[in-house]
Amino acid sequence: MGIFDEEERKPATPHQLGQDLSLLSVDELKHRITLLQDEVSRLEREVESKGATKNAAEALFHRG
Repeated sequence: MGIFDEEERKPATPHQLGQDLSLLSVDELKHRITLLQDEVSRLEREVESKGATKNAAEALFHRG
């Protein structure tokens, strides 16, 4: 390695609820916001999917 080689960057650690954010740059914070928004959307889709499945099952078993 030469003396002008860049230092190896540590891999980004996953976001942890309640972690200290003071050492993160604005770009890192924005990136994490995007990742978390995507995850919230994914979770909401799963809730909707499970609700639709539950409603379909209830409709099937509550026929008169």
